[in-house]
Amino acid sequence: MYNVVSLFAGCGGSDLGTLGGFNFNGKYYEEHPCKLIYACDIDQKAIDTHKLNFFTEKLECTDICEVQSADIPNHDILTGGFPCQSFSTVNPTKNPFDERGKLYIQMARIVKDKQPKVFIAENVKGLMTLSKGEIFRNVISTFEKAGYKLFHSLINAADYGVPQKRQRVIIIGIRYDIWKNNGDFSFPNKTNENNWVPLSVAVQKLNIEEKKYYFSERAVQGMKNAKNNMKRGLAQNLDEPCLTITSHLAKVSLNSRDPVLLVNPEKELYRRFTPLEAARIQSFPDDFKFAGTETSAYRQIGNAIPPVMFWHIINSVIEYLNE
Repeated sequence: MYNVVSLFAGCGGSDLGTLGGFNFNGKYYEEHPCKLIYACDIDQKAIDTHKLNFFTEKLECTDICEVQSADIPNHDILTGGFPCQSFSTVNPTKNPFDERGKLYIQMARIVKDKQPKVFIAENVKGLMTLSKGEIFRNVISTFEKAGYKLFHSLINAADYGVPQKRQRVIIIGIRYDIWKNNGDFSFPNKTNENNWVPLSVAVQKLNIEEKKYYFSERAVQGMKNAKNNMKRGLAQNLDEPCLTITSHLAKVSLNSRDPVLLVNPEKELYRRFTPLEAARIQSFPDDFKFAGTETSAYRQIGNAIPPVMFWHIINSVIEYLNE
């Protein structure tokens, strides 16, 4: 059994993938020999959701900067999707060197102090390219200095059975002594590279009765009158995976890069995803419970790591450690 610590845990997308034992799209993802012994996040609503779905020996709502390494139990695997807003390519005006952009240093601090066998870090694609790669080089260097051999890959969740085109950089750190014994790490083979799961798996009925999910006529006109109409009102094709969903799914404006559904082209009738549909797009099983309001649930879902994608990553890590 591998003891696992989860930093920036959010509502638990990565933790569900770590533990396994869930169904999605007619497939059962087997349990992994993992035990979640510590998890933390700064969002209380996400922690409330975590409590509804997991038993964690120690669960804290706290700022990672306030977490002392001595208070974290010893563990084998550490996971963490450190906040990515500063590295997003959607808004190039954001400062990638702000305080949120430095939170990987806190994760590296804990990695260095606790020395798990393996750590797994997740972030957006932009981390690799912003500031001409300077930030990514700093991240790699910081973790290497903690005593780890690093491997990284840009992974598309759609290649692993998630009905969403979601590209994320995954960084795997293998403690040097283990790497010298076991050799280089290999990322999981793509299970759905030529057989992407369509959005229809998540959206089973385009026209629904609940009016609160439909965009107003004013929102539609605002989209049509926008000076730059590129990447606006991104109506999705149910026969393909969805574009990347974000934490802004409760929005009332169509002037964004968030995907939406076009229910009736002639009437220009658009709607947002329901929370259940959004959760399915991220590959959460239908019995996963979200705490708080719908707005809070949307934020938690959009910020999550797709459980199915992470299941495959953890599976490869366990196979590596068992060699």
